[in-house]
Amino acid sequence: MSEQSTATISTVTVSINGSSVTVPEGASLKDACGVAGVEIPTLCWAANLTPANACRLCVVEVENSRTLVPSCSRQVEEGMVVQTDSERVHHSRRMVLEFLGSSVDLSQADDLARWSKAYGADPDRYGNSPARIEEEIKIQDNLYIRDYDKCVLCFKCVDACGDDAQHTFAIAVSGRGFGARISTEFDVSLPDSACVYCGNCVAVCPTNALQFKSEFDLREAAAWKPEEQTVTRTVCSYCGVGCNLEMHVQDNTIVKVTSPNDHSVTNGHLCIKGRFGWQYVQPVATE
Repeated sequence: MSEQSTATISTVTVSINGSSVTVPEGASLKDACGVAGVEIPTLCWAANLTPANACRLCVVEVENSRTLVPSCSRQVEEGMVVQTDSERVHHSRRMVLEFLGSSVDLSQADDLARWSKAYGADPDRYGNSPARIEEEIKIQDNLYIRDYDKCVLCFKCVDACGDDAQHTFAIAVSGRGFGARISTEFDVSLPDSACVYCGNCVAVCPTNALQFKSEFDLREAAAWKPEEQTVTRTVCSYCGVGCNLEMHVQDNTIVKVTSPNDHSVTNGHLCIKGRFGWQYVQPVATE
């Protein structure tokens, strides 16, 4: 009988809102909060991306720490005492949500709307005419649109285009302060950029600043009905890699395609064919 070495998994025990929680060493505070059954609001975090530490919506209070810490990236340490909904945490999250709501259009950011209500965020208290991002929607093709009025600079699209998924590096943050924007190199049009139209940036956008052109057209026609849509998982038919697709169907028509984050092949990411190449299965209209 052959001998097999069994690796010992080191664990760390921390206190979350007074409850003792044990998690694997190297886990994040957000992971520990999940084990404790505590939901942490997030914006720049995604299961298939490296934490960007950009939004500070997931901050928690750690005993003896001078500042609030981002739970998405801070690793647990033995004996940590953590509060996730103290007055200090509550105030910080509310301020973040108010600042975002006063400067950008969050009308299609469902998660942020839910959190804003939960934390009593009131962007209107900054006055009737705060500085807002007001730019024309960029529509250059029939694949996806860019609406920077809704962009909160969460960096998710940059990471998905870079080291975390596509390795194309077609987009980055340009400008400074209120003038910061997600942009292609030298602000060239998408066809002239390094973009390969994989749509992974669209998939991770939390506010619909990037969205399928098909969804945008339906919203413009007041015909976007997510509550009536069905989602069916299938396997992409273009090659033999085995990427899983989630077909979002409304009125017997595919309106967009996503991929599950927990799939071992895709981790939520696709290529241009898997993301946008569904038209061949649609009925062709004849005059």
